[in-house]
Amino acid sequence: MKNITTTAITAATAAGFAAAFIGLAGPAAAGPWPPKAAPSGNSAADTIAALEADGNRVIVNRQSATALDNADVVSVRQGQPIREYVWDAQGDDRVLRTTGNVVFVDVK
Repeated sequence: MKNITTTAITAATAAGFAAAFIGLAGPAAAGPWPPKAAPSGNSAADTIAALEADGNRVIVNRQSATALDNADVVSVRQGQPIREYVWDAQGDDRVLRTTGNVVFVDVK
């Protein structure tokens, strides 16, 4: 009976340390953030175009019925990375790379 209790305590302690170690690790950054967006003062359409030109997939959340050419950007949030298979430098192997991010843009 004593061995079972000691084994259970050891296993629980090891699981606790593993969970704490994994919990402390932060998410890996896929690329530079914040992305290079259009300078402030430009329309939401310009900002969205700049984000898409950097390889990001933009999801727009409209907070008004204003056209994107006249709308202001309220916030830009990074979502999940977009990972695709691309050819390596030699062109003989395909590797999984982060090619952009999903970006959420709130406009008003």
